[in-house]
Amino acid sequence: MSKKVKSMIMRDYKARIGDASEAAVISLRGVKGIATTNMRRELHKKKIKITVVQNNLFRKTMEGSPLSKLEPYLKGATAIATGGKSIVEVARELVALLEKHPTLELKGAVLDGQLFTGKAGVTELSKFPTREEALGQTVSIIVGPGKSLATQLLGPGRTVAGLVKAIEAKLEKGEAIAKVA
Repeated sequence: MSKKVKSMIMRDYKARIGDASEAAVISLRGVKGIATTNMRRELHKKKIKITVVQNNLFRKTMEGSPLSKLEPYLKGATAIATGGKSIVEVARELVALLEKHPTLELKGAVLDGQLFTGKAGVTELSKFPTREEALGQTVSIIVGPGKSLATQLLGPGRTVAGLVKAIEAKLEKGEAIAKVA
């Protein structure tokens, strides 16, 4: 292959992957052509891209980037999964696809420089909260004590307001109110 062709392929990888800092590495070996097309179509709906790569060219393209940590997984038939809202979402989708396509091989993934190896690693990554879920949990933790305190403070006030309303209703009906000693 000429240097021009290699250069074009490397530019294409850079354009497809962009400045992604997290990705998963899979092998589509053993997955039939139509099944691969259907799988890509499903993932594309969720904005997840599958890019089949030539290992050496991909390695050279990603030198110095966070994806260079994927180098140990670049052996044999390799495809890179990127996109979605986060790599956690990508991992969840890939793990779900294993049920339909058991020959799909999950080689590994990288998230914030941390490597997740093999099927077990990608499955572990799929159990992480997404950014939105983590923000929701954090907000709940921060707001929780304040909400509890507000409930505690408002409770007695509501009780008193209820008693005053009951007394008012009795007085409007003309009923007498018993004195408390």
